[in-house]
Amino acid sequence: MTEGSIVNVLEAQHISRHFQQGTHRLQVLKDLELVVQAGDSLAIVGASGSGKTTLLQILGGLDRPSSGRVSILGQDLHQMDEAARGALRNQTMGFIYQFHHLLPEFTALENVAMPWLLRRASVEEARERASRVLREVGLGERLDHKPYQLSGGERQRAAVARALVTEPALIFADEPTGNLDGRNATQVFELLLSLRRDRGTSLIVVTHDLSLAAQLDQQLHLQDGKLVNER
Repeated sequence: MTEGSIVNVLEAQHISRHFQQGTHRLQVLKDLELVVQAGDSLAIVGASGSGKTTLLQILGGLDRPSSGRVSILGQDLHQMDEAARGALRNQTMGFIYQFHHLLPEFTALENVAMPWLLRRASVEEARERASRVLREVGLGERLDHKPYQLSGGERQRAAVARALVTEPALIFADEPTGNLDGRNATQVFELLLSLRRDRGTSLIVVTHDLSLAAQLDQQLHLQDGKLVNER
């Protein structure tokens, strides 16, 4: 708990992760600590293979640490069964990846509505919410387009909309502009930051782009399994 009994959005305590490769044990994360409060934005940078994506997957409940604990809004992710963990992800988190991962057989509107449908919202409510956020990201004229009918920048905007549609407390973004050219990368990232600020959402971004990282409140360098504050 923070002062005034406010629950942190995310707390990671003593996180370690190793992988066994035959007789060799590869230690990727070492007794790592992280606290994210409401509205915080931070970048995690580091060399290729340093464990950035592994860390993000653990923080988002997509992988388990070898030791340690991760809490989202006071709830311990790894003390839950898979169904409860999936429900918590849907209710509190949004995910954006380097590749959009839109379902090719569905329209932009249907893709973005999916998180609400998973909550068993009505089709009408899910479509209304999806339409609203797609218009916010500049895709109001592309609602009925399937991913193959969208440009790379438009597909990533749709992915941003899908992450934000449930108004999550926390967004995880893994190289969210890594598959875009410079102009589209800048536009999509600026859009993500603007929408995040409007909603007061916390944001954790893994990126190799130091110019993007510099736009966030805090930059952390993952080095030798530890997070080092860059400023």
